[in-house]
Amino acid sequence: MGGVLRLLLNVIWLVFGGFWLAVGYAIAGIICCVLIVTIPFGIAAFRNANFCFWPFGRTLVRRADAGVGSALGNVLWLVLAGWWLALVHLVTGLVQCLTIIGIPLGLANIKLIPVALWPLGQEIAWIDDRLGFTR
Repeated sequence: MGGVLRLLLNVIWLVFGGFWLAVGYAIAGIICCVLIVTIPFGIAAFRNANFCFWPFGRTLVRRADAGVGSALGNVLWLVLAGWWLALVHLVTGLVQCLTIIGIPLGLANIKLIPVALWPLGQEIAWIDDRLGFTR
C-alpha cells in the first residue's frame, strides 16, 4: 500500500510544480556544465533535478567520502544560489500547506531545502520500509 501512495503523491507532485522545479534545476545544471569551472555544481543541480522530479520514497544521505572540497563548494553554492533556492522551496511549501491536499506537497518542498542549501557531499537514497534506506 505504501508504494501505491508514494506513486500517487509523486504523480500529484509532478502535476503541481515538481516537473517545473526539476526543469529549473536541470537548466541550471546545463549552464553550470557549460561554464566548465562550475561542473561540480552542474552535477549537483542534476542530482537536485532528479530528487525534485520524484521526491516521495527517497531521502538524502550524507556521503562518507565528502571532504573539505564539498564543504567549501557548499559555502560558495550557499552564497551564490542556495539561499534563494531554499527560500523558494520554503515559500512554495508554506503556500502548498494552506490546503489539506497540498500538505504532503508542502512537506516535500520543505524536505528539499537541505539539498538546495548544501548539494555537494550528499546522495539520494531510496527508502525501503523494511531496511531503512538503500543506495
